[in-house]
Formats: sequence, C-alpha cells, structure tokens
Amino acid sequence: MRLLVLGGSVFLGRHILEAALQGGHQLTVFNRGSRALETSGPVEHVRGDRMTDLHLLAGRQFDSVIDCCGYTPEHLQLAASSLASCTPHYVFVSTISVLKQFPPGVAYDERAPRTEAATGYGGLKARAEAAIEAGFAGRVAHVRPGLIVGPHDPTGRFAYWPMRLREGGVVLAPGRPQRPVQFIDVRDLAAWCVRLAEHHTAGTFHAVGPTDSMEYFLHQCRSVCQPQDQPTAQFVWRDDETLTAAHVAPWTGLPLWIPESDPDFGGMLLANGSKAQAAGLTTRPWADTLGDTLAWAVAHPGTAVGAACIRKEVEAALVGTR
Repeated sequence: MRLLVLGGSVFLGRHILEAALQGGHQLTVFNRGSRALETSGPVEHVRGDRMTDLHLLAGRQFDSVIDCCGYTPEHLQLAASSLASCTPHYVFVSTISVLKQFPPGVAYDERAPRTEAATGYGGLKARAEAAIEAGFAGRVAHVRPGLIVGPHDPTGRFAYWPMRLREGGVVLAPGRPQRPVQFIDVRDLAAWCVRLAEHHTAGTFHAVGPTDSMEYFLHQCRSVCQPQDQPTAQFVWRDDETLTAAHVAPWTGLPLWIPESDPDFGGMLLANGSKAQAAGLTTRPWADTLGDTLAWAVAHPGTAVGAACIRKEVEAALVGTR
C-alpha cells in the first residue's frame, strides 16, 4: 500500500510510521521537518507546512492518508481540496473531546452529540471532522482516541504512575477504588490506524482500551513497576472531595483522576469502544503497557513525568506522612 502520513514525528505519528513499515507499506511522510524521523526502515520525507505546501504532493497517488496532526477546520479543508484527487480514503485522528459533554455516570458511544463550539481543542477538532467529511464524504475513518499512553508520550500524564510505584512507599490513590478508568496503548492505536487505511474503513470510532477499576490499575502498577527487593507500596485512598479541597488538579495533578461528580467531565472515562473493536481494534494487557512505559520513562526522566503532576510534599500531606 502507498501510504501518506501527515505528521509522524512525535508520539502517535512515530508509532504509525513503525506500524506501516512493519506492514511492508510504501511510506511517504509530510511534515515541517522540525524533528528528525526515527524509523526502522526507509521512508520518503517531504518537508513542508500543511497550510502552504501541500501542492508539493500534487499529481501523486496514495492508497490512503493517515492524518495525525490535523487540528483546525482550515487544516482539514485544505487537506480535502489538495488531496481528494490523490487518494480514495482518509484516516483522521480526532479525539473524544469533540463531544458536547461527559455527564457523571453516563456511558457513551458514537451517537453522543458533538459539541457545537468552534473554539478550544474539542471545538476545533469537531469542526475539523465536519470539514474532512465534507471533502471525503463516506470515505473517512474518524478515529476518536481517549487517553493515549505508552513510550514516547510527550504529555507527562501517564508515566507518573509507573514511576511513582517504582519509587514505592505510601502512595496517594485518588477517588473511589472501583471508579472506572480506561486508556489506549499508542502502539495498538497506531497499528489499528494502519489497518483502517489498509481496508479503507469509513465511519466514526471511539478508540479506547478496556475498562477496569482504578484499584486494579494501581495494583497492576505495583505488580509490574515496583522492584521486588522493596517493601510493598501501600495505597492511601482519598475521595474526590478531599482532593478537590486540597486543590489537586484533576487529570494533570493526578493522571486518570477526574471527580466523578464533575458535570462536564465526570463520565469522560466511560466510553464504549465496541464499535472500534468490531472494526479490528485489539489491545494488549495493561501490564505490558505499564512495563514498557516504565522502561522508556526511566531512560527519559526529564520528559516522562509532567511538571503539573502532584508535588511530593502535597502527596505526603494528603497521606499523612509529613
């Protein structure tokens, strides 16, 4: 397959390149070239800005496009006008943030209403979905990931937990132990994007991994990430109200934690991924993701854990060890 990837040098994009190479595909990458491509095989690299330089691809033919850096409706309008004659199929990496809201305790699927906003991350991505669908009617796979995790994650969100359990001691555990959580390994998402391109699959899909409890997640972290020669890490659970009163930032301060009563985001981790699974999405065990994320994080301590994550002294105060 002749595959065009827009983006491809940071997180999801670099894993898409690797999945495509492993599949034996002929690969062209279009991006600004601000970061070096790190791939295990040869790729054609066309350097340019997607807002001014897509003409560099004029006259080329591709079997599909995977767009992992489109953000605004202008991005996608220009992609549609420039690439509609170059390819029969388009995979657009969107986000579940295009949805209007995530009410507490309410599971949702692809029929949930999209936001009507035209600004902000979710609003712009929602308008971008509409723009590429208008240009490739019935020929777009709209991929809406939830939290994407794994090696080379630049956000610093997920690696906090493997690194914290590696450290051991008394660990602050957020919210209700049986609170549902979900995420998707970036490598599983990347491989699936390539499969969607291979089969010219169209439709809208919530790309999320399996759901289990926060308690199970933390126990998996402890089992996989804590060295065996350390005393067993102990969890101290603090409810949403306590964490909110202590000004712990949801999502960024303690990754995977959002107060369940939040009227706009309380149900964000309740996505139904069955449609994506029916379209071929497969996911690896959480233990594999945790182990590989830890190995990468240990090798990249300066970027793996975000600066916004909870400070040690704040955690100590909340668990009573200070």
